[in-house]
Amino acid sequence: MPINITMPALSPTMEEGNLSKWLVKEGDKVLPGDVIAEIETDKATMEVEAVDEGTVARIVVPAGTEGVKVNAVIAVLAGEGEDAAAAAKAGGEAAPVKAEAKPVADASKATPAKQDAASTKPAAASVQTEVAAADGATAPGSERVFASPLARRIAREAGVDVSAIKGTGPHGRVVKADVETAVSGGGAKAAASAGVAAAAPAAPAPVSAPAPKALSDEAVLKLFEEGSYELVPHDNMRKTIARRLVEAKSTIPHFYLTLDCELDALLALRKQLNDAAPVRKTEKGEVAAYKLSVNDMIIKALALALREVPTANVSWTDSAMVQHRHADVGVAVSIPGGLITPIVRRADEKTLSVISNEMKDLATRARGRKLKPEEYQGGTTAVSNLGMFGIKDFAAVINPPHATILAVGAGEERAVVKGGEIRIATVMSVTLSTDHRAVDGALGAELLGAFKRIVENPLAMLV
Repeated sequence: MPINITMPALSPTMEEGNLSKWLVKEGDKVLPGDVIAEIETDKATMEVEAVDEGTVARIVVPAGTEGVKVNAVIAVLAGEGEDAAAAAKAGGEAAPVKAEAKPVADASKATPAKQDAASTKPAAASVQTEVAAADGATAPGSERVFASPLARRIAREAGVDVSAIKGTGPHGRVVKADVETAVSGGGAKAAASAGVAAAAPAAPAPVSAPAPKALSDEAVLKLFEEGSYELVPHDNMRKTIARRLVEAKSTIPHFYLTLDCELDALLALRKQLNDAAPVRKTEKGEVAAYKLSVNDMIIKALALALREVPTANVSWTDSAMVQHRHADVGVAVSIPGGLITPIVRRADEKTLSVISNEMKDLATRARGRKLKPEEYQGGTTAVSNLGMFGIKDFAAVINPPHATILAVGAGEERAVVKGGEIRIATVMSVTLSTDHRAVDGALGAELLGAFKRIVENPLAMLV
């Protein structure tokens, strides 16, 4: 029986990907674990492994294809002893089959515990292999409809006629979410005698002002003189960033706290540590074992502050507060076409030199789109530093499932008053954005106060 190879979901947020390259061709034999293709997601380019043994009978999606939906058939394998030509004709048409485990379509809708668990899976995710008719669906034109077994069972228990439901799954298949939508909306109820779906009368909608609508693409372009612009299509990363930013600002009640930190003691300690860094020999000559940046010390200070104020080291879910045991600090890194937030795990337990070298490696691989999903998914908080661009202060958007993000401005010389006297000090403004459902004003202020104390007394980072 032919085996369909489908576009895998390589991260919880992935809805589609670009099939960058095939590493096999039609007629090649593959074994489980063989790398067969490279897939470009919204964050990285990742290798895909085969999980079944067989012969590549047909490549359905050619290399270089963009916007391939998750679960779409991309190739067909002929099983052992099966004729490849026959498999090529028979495969590739069935609706992809998904396990009955509840899928997570978006990381921001998953509970952080589940998301962190998902982020620990290997980056080279195994390709899902499905066999035609595994879910009991039949070809178009037959009396039966495409529907997963789970969707059929839920529809049967709810008294819903599954044939009256419009499917949103692959090839129009009715999935669990479609049935739940029909049930919650009161539609598609089975008729008692004829078995024909009859929609329940909908309750009158409350009268309210219409929600403002964004301008359409055509309306926007009409505002500009024809020929005065060029259109640059959005790539997957930019689409994902836009979607998550809108979702974060629309669903998370942001609350902002700002204060100033004096940096003179931190800068002096940084210089002293860098001057004392041991030298090691490499192919390029002698180099220092580490070179600390101000950002490395900010990461450490925020991690220690979360350890000092553990009730702020949380994530919000509708059913419970997720209390994290470690401070996993994400750091916003600008890359071509967008940004990504690699994570320094257990930053509260690591030395400054380890954080510095780890951050340099993560940033380098992030710019080359070589990060694994577990290196940028999850985390408990984040740092966004625009100080190197001379930005004095700003407020960052929270990155779900985090409940906080620290926006860091530039350190600059300012006049400060101490003991009734004016003196010059290097001062940095920081703004903490909090999810007010999880970290309210007083708790956020406590966390930011702990951060300030550590920054202004940096020896605490060494003990």
